[in-house]
Amino acid sequence: MPLVSSTPMLQAARAGGYCIGAFNVHTLEMLQAVVEAAVETDSPLIIQSTVGTVKHLGPEYIAAAATVASNMNRIPIALHLDHCTEFDLIVRCIRAGYTSVMIDASHSPFEENVRQTLRVVEVAKPAGVNIEAELGKVGGVEDEIVVADNEALMADPDECAKFVELTGVPTLAPAIGTAHGIYKGEPKIDFDRIGKIASLVDVPLVLHGGSGIPEEQVRRAVSLGMAKMNVATELRIVFSDAIKAIFAKNPEENDPRKYMVPAKQALKEAAIEKMRLCGSFGKAKDFR
Repeated sequence: MPLVSSTPMLQAARAGGYCIGAFNVHTLEMLQAVVEAAVETDSPLIIQSTVGTVKHLGPEYIAAAATVASNMNRIPIALHLDHCTEFDLIVRCIRAGYTSVMIDASHSPFEENVRQTLRVVEVAKPAGVNIEAELGKVGGVEDEIVVADNEALMADPDECAKFVELTGVPTLAPAIGTAHGIYKGEPKIDFDRIGKIASLVDVPLVLHGGSGIPEEQVRRAVSLGMAKMNVATELRIVFSDAIKAIFAKNPEENDPRKYMVPAKQALKEAAIEKMRLCGSFGKAKDFR
């Protein structure tokens, strides 16, 4: 089936009390691994690329690979541009075939965030493309975006409601205590805040910083309205560690297939575990 907008799948996830894994990929093997994991578990899938990866590979190459993967399989797959601050790049990705884009104007004042988000909504919605926006500031490092711990801000529930009303954005990523990267300690997620936001807005909510969150915390966040969980750093570590293990055994190895295959398998196994945690096993059938 062709690539689809993530809006319907995320709406179904929120209504059904489960979550959809959104996985950042940086190579063809990483893309293949998360697709194979989704096919094996019959899970809906969101493939994500950061701005850095888009600039490295080109959105046309990424969209072409994702389209091939989607056409080969009978699961719903969306292709998402993560944490983008550049309007022109968002437009280029939409033209290339992306079915979901994130405009991240969370570093700007509320009114400017609304303005920039509206600009993207006006372009993306008529094309059937999902739009994700962020309120508050999620701490940590996400590609080229760095938010220090003392700069991270929680999203205000009333502002979230006003933001959704003003922009019509179909997906919202509120800052609720998670962080990008691997946590130094146990994350301090504000579950009361999630519940309050979810009670004020009816759009699916996005959990950023999904690498390393304890299982019980993920399940609680999902039960409160988080319908999409982003996973990036954890996948890179699993993939890289598998490659390092091959070179540790054979430093002279020069056949990429010899280290990419085990890396791909390790990532696939990690993605399956995340899909299990999301509760998305078997949910792809609802879209056929």
